[in-house]
Amino acid sequence: MKPSTKLSPSEITERLKTLPGWRLEDGAIVREYQTDGWPTTLMLVNAIGFLAEAADHHPDLAVSWGKVGVKLWTHSAGGLTASDVELAQLIEQTALWRPQPGKSALRGTTKKFVG
Repeated sequence: MKPSTKLSPSEITERLKTLPGWRLEDGAIVREYQTDGWPTTLMLVNAIGFLAEAADHHPDLAVSWGKVGVKLWTHSAGGLTASDVELAQLIEQTALWRPQPGKSALRGTTKKFVG
């Protein structure tokens, strides 16, 4: 499927099953991340910005203390596409990534961080 091809309602339903925490809202997929404060919020926004720019696919972001809202849809397709889902998956992996105890030399933060 070409990235600019609009997904059908059944395709959207199936793909959302792979994105816990994301929901369909007004024709877009949206997710709100809770952070442990302003510095972590800014780090998450920067990480999302990096992914979006590298992908040349840019979400709408709502940024406030302790919270980042992400909204994805493809304007040129008039709805959701595979590009939106793929970028959502990358954002999700990045935002929630933590070192795995016993499997990583990295100790990881003890802070709440992002959830």
